[in-house]
Amino acid sequence: MTESVFLRNPYVPGKPVSPLLFVGRTNEIETAFDQILSRGHLAIWGGSGIGKTSFLQMIAAPQTWKFRGHDPTKAIIVLLSCLSVSPFTAANFWNEVFVILKDALTDEPEIQREVEKHLERLTASKDNLRSILRLLGKKDKFLLLLIDDYDVALQVSPEYTEEDAADFLSDCRNLASHSQESQYLATVVTSLRRLNEAGIRLKPGESPWYNHYLFQPLKPFSETDAAALLGGLPLTPALKEGIRDIAGGSPALLQVAGYLLFREFRANRLPDPDAFASEFQRATEHYFEDNWDFSNDTEQTLMMLLALTHLKGRLLKRRYDLGDTDVIFSQKERELRDLEERGVVVCRLVEGKKQYRFASSLMEWWVVKEIENSDEESLQARQRTFLNLMSRRQAETVTNAIRWLWQHKEEVPTILAWLGKLTAALPVGFG
Repeated sequence: MTESVFLRNPYVPGKPVSPLLFVGRTNEIETAFDQILSRGHLAIWGGSGIGKTSFLQMIAAPQTWKFRGHDPTKAIIVLLSCLSVSPFTAANFWNEVFVILKDALTDEPEIQREVEKHLERLTASKDNLRSILRLLGKKDKFLLLLIDDYDVALQVSPEYTEEDAADFLSDCRNLASHSQESQYLATVVTSLRRLNEAGIRLKPGESPWYNHYLFQPLKPFSETDAAALLGGLPLTPALKEGIRDIAGGSPALLQVAGYLLFREFRANRLPDPDAFASEFQRATEHYFEDNWDFSNDTEQTLMMLLALTHLKGRLLKRRYDLGDTDVIFSQKERELRDLEERGVVVCRLVEGKKQYRFASSLMEWWVVKEIENSDEESLQARQRTFLNLMSRRQAETVTNAIRWLWQHKEEVPTILAWLGKLTAALPVGFG
């Protein structure tokens, strides 16, 4: 038994990354501090598993401030997720802010007592937070709100109407931009989409509540950042390429791949392709499902067309006709760009022409399976979306291709074929 058996696995799939293990995002962190130090407001957005929660925890870490020469004691930091406010209402949100704020004020007992009074009297609110901000200002401090999953505040429910959401967002804007106390407040919020696309619609003539934010997408990892994340593994070039093929630049998928491979490396075992494929699929399926469920009808249809287009190249015998899908893709570049920024697809230029593919080969496989498992009823429900994207004749061609796939499921390659680059590299072992 070698010493490597006792090495701790540095990869943490399924949970936020510790600031000590955080990789990349240098420009985004600097942008966040530019906003924080000027008491501005930043809206971070990106797809499932892109690292939004880890990013907020990195911003909250004192060592992040000290490394950049900033004094972390000047900021009273409240970090919370809107998913933890259940049911989400304005009253429940402000109460949660005050609960966390009380714990963050251990060095300011006088202000802490004021917060406790509001909690005891059930008077935690935006207006009463203003009085706390004034007290912080007198101590030469400010409040930093780090709010994860902010799009929850934009979704209506039986307890939270569209009017409630509009009032809450108006209160947040007033607190951030239109009050004297705003000089003692900075916020960083995260969402799955841009805030102006994530929820309630503005009424005609209504001033946009999101205007006080600087928008910053959290994009997939670059090759450099991905290599840094996987730096704890002695990977062969072929194995690195295989991991990129199944994970793209998704930090969450890279964490899962790193975790599974490090476990085999630590035990001095050569990874088994079938076992790896099965475990990776089980550990990551919810990310693909989230990306699918979160996408609107047009984005889902574009993913279906992209999967069907690439599947044709994998079929050995009979094939189906799709018509000219390039025309459709060229007319929907905005939606494809959104999918690209979320890390679902990637784009490359070939002879001056944009070509799209899935960032993860396993996401492509997942979409093919989603098409396989659909039925006539769901296909008919998509006809309106088809007709918004293409001609009636093209829509009929695509519909027939989907029906062909239902009838010839045995023609579809196994999951190992989608993981071809990785499964070819695994038996060789590590570098």
